[in-house]
Amino acid sequence: MRDFAGTLSEKDRRRFAAIEATQRGHGGITYIAGVLRISTRTIERGIAELDHLEDDPAAGRVRRPGAGRKKRSIPKRRKKPT
Repeated sequence: MRDFAGTLSEKDRRRFAAIEATQRGHGGITYIAGVLRISTRTIERGIAELDHLEDDPAAGRVRRPGAGRKKRSIPKRRKKPT
């Protein structure tokens, strides 16, 4: 289970953990948090996301808008041939 979760994006990992925890019932959040080595708060956030899945504005995104590496503001110099 941990190997599979490691291949997912952060958002998908959170939602996968939430689904697994809710299927386990009482104590599921704590159990899955221990197995996947993630915070219980992360699983609770995933459960909240699943409750509001229909109105998710970033459904196809992996990161928030503007996140990730920034573009280089100065172009890289090329070496002159000698």
